[in-house]
Amino acid sequence: MAAKKETEAKKTAAKSTEKKTKTAAKPTKNLLIIESPNKIKSIKKILGSKYEVLSSKGHIRDLPSSRLGVDIEGGFEPEYIVSRKDGKSAVLKELKAAAAASKHVYLATDPDREGEAIAWHLATLLGLDPEDNIRITFNEVTKAAVTAGVENPKSINMNRVSAQQARRVLDRIVGYKLSPFLWKKVKTGLSAGRVQSVATKLIVDREREIEAFDPEEYWTLEAVLAKANKEFTANFFGTAEGKMAIHNKDEMDALLDDIKDVDYSVSSVKKTERVRQPNPPFTTSSLQQEASARLNMRPQRAMSIAQNLYEGIEVKGKGAVGLITYMRTDSLRVSDEARISAENFIKETYGANYYPAQPRVFKTRASAQDAHEAIRPTDVTLTPAVLRESLTSEQYRLYKMIWERFVASQMASALYQGTSVDVTAKGKNTKTDYIFRASDSKLVFPGFTAVYNYGDDEEKSSKRLPEMVVGDNPELRNLKPEQKFTQPPSRYTEGSLVKALEEYGIGRPSTFATIVGTIIERRYVEKDGKLLRPTTLGNITTDVLTENFSNIVDIAFTAGMETELDEIEEGKKSYLDTMNGFYGGFAEELETAEKKLDGVKVEVPDEESDIICDKCGARMVYKVSRFGRFLACPNYPECKNTKSIIVETEGSCPICGGKILVRRSKAGKTYYACEKGSECGFMTWDLPTKEKCPQCGSTLFRKFNRLYCQKDGCGYEGKAEKKN
Repeated sequence: MAAKKETEAKKTAAKSTEKKTKTAAKPTKNLLIIESPNKIKSIKKILGSKYEVLSSKGHIRDLPSSRLGVDIEGGFEPEYIVSRKDGKSAVLKELKAAAAASKHVYLATDPDREGEAIAWHLATLLGLDPEDNIRITFNEVTKAAVTAGVENPKSINMNRVSAQQARRVLDRIVGYKLSPFLWKKVKTGLSAGRVQSVATKLIVDREREIEAFDPEEYWTLEAVLAKANKEFTANFFGTAEGKMAIHNKDEMDALLDDIKDVDYSVSSVKKTERVRQPNPPFTTSSLQQEASARLNMRPQRAMSIAQNLYEGIEVKGKGAVGLITYMRTDSLRVSDEARISAENFIKETYGANYYPAQPRVFKTRASAQDAHEAIRPTDVTLTPAVLRESLTSEQYRLYKMIWERFVASQMASALYQGTSVDVTAKGKNTKTDYIFRASDSKLVFPGFTAVYNYGDDEEKSSKRLPEMVVGDNPELRNLKPEQKFTQPPSRYTEGSLVKALEEYGIGRPSTFATIVGTIIERRYVEKDGKLLRPTTLGNITTDVLTENFSNIVDIAFTAGMETELDEIEEGKKSYLDTMNGFYGGFAEELETAEKKLDGVKVEVPDEESDIICDKCGARMVYKVSRFGRFLACPNYPECKNTKSIIVETEGSCPICGGKILVRRSKAGKTYYACEKGSECGFMTWDLPTKEKCPQCGSTLFRKFNRLYCQKDGCGYEGKAEKKN
């Protein structure tokens, strides 16, 4: 395996570095290297002056961007480089100097596969031995967790490194081999990915399922009844033999005729108690789904804000504090310490009866990696109300949801009292006993819903039934028949697509948000409100891949690859066996497809707009350049008319009050200008917001972390909420 070979080669360098360090003046500080610079302040506060804390700023080296960078014939050996373009050379230079001047060097990158791989790359570049106890992990940025991690260093997990390397190399091979194929056969600039292509196919398949759906007619019937002048509604159920479907108007008319002018009597009254259990605390997937559904927050945005909360927020009176545990996890496990803390908080705040008789333990999925806990607050006493002034609006909303979900998961069940009443009408023609059913649900004990009610509020949505006993004869006030049709499956939202990826075993928690973002960004999929639809490009690309690379877009095959990566991490399978097993079939499919489509170019029709060309009257189409999308006349080259796509922003022009539009310079940089153009003359590089100036009421503009007014003579400035 490539990682092991390089590790052996660096052992000598490690010993040499150790000798040089001994001859120099004895260092007094230890060096702790982390991934994100945002955690430096929080960790320094915990460790004190004995540790220097520096950041690698993510991956310190990677495969080259300009070429494949994988020696396929040489055992799939990856070629890693330190990129100069993104400043990694300067970062490495700083880390090497700090390492040479340090007593010990510890690698505290994130506690997942990517973090493990980054630690190995750092060890290799700094001449450290991965088998030494140089690796530190912690699940939360708190004093207890960080201190425990520092006191218990371990060696780098090379199986985990190999699993990450296998994923990276697999994705590189698929991307660099398939993308050129799509350029030649479909359209220049396209890309294919081992996981993104499957995600796109899910959306394409769902759209075709919707298009092919043949709705079926059915009817419902409501009876509006009254007892002691209190109305209630009962829905037609069927007969004593069971549920009865009404398929068309003729069947409904026959039923209505049979029960016309008959008496209604209560034939059954059932009182039940129903216990409703809380949902478990969040995993990465469920957090993204709930943030999308409840907060209208995109998965990538939710993960970015969760990263902020994990790394540390400046809290008044406490300094930098990590507020949640590691946000990339598919485990439902909760530590004993966190559970006890939640128990004490619940009993003190809500009362002992709000805590269950036995502590809750949630079962993690068999396929989950149980390296980390579920996502939870690091300190349950830091309630959303306590942190309100220290958090931005988005941070507050996401933290509140995480905090409430965790606390609720540890609380007692909610108890409902249900009532189900059957009202019978005997058919005058058929003598059949037709049953109408009414139900009611009353909250008896709120339990966890006192903190977090993530379903429909049954207490509010349920209509109270009047008290009834068997033999009562409620008065019929009205019968309401309604024609309906079965509905096709719903289109995916970003949240429901994340759920599908998790259920099918495609990708891992750390990749879900990126997958969804990528297929939208590359225009294989577009958003229609919250719903995802495939574009023409997405349909055609999926068809080409399905016809020629069945494994690449096959759900079971892709999920099987994820299982193999897990087996590499568990030491059950080798890197080389996995790569060989994949590449043989892939290379064969690629060669066959090249021959099959030799000289063939698949046409991608342009997407029409609603804009009419003002020069020739044709309906303009969308085109894409390196500066983004624009409108062009389809009659090119006879008509060369083009237009920018007009996108309105929040706010209005501070000079004339007109609309502010998004524009692009010739260099591709975004700026904002008044819709009246040179007639008004207003333009700015700063983002207009929906916020209004408290002094003059004009639109406020954002520059870095401040809001300011551009209205002449106003001069207002204020602090903006933190934005990533």
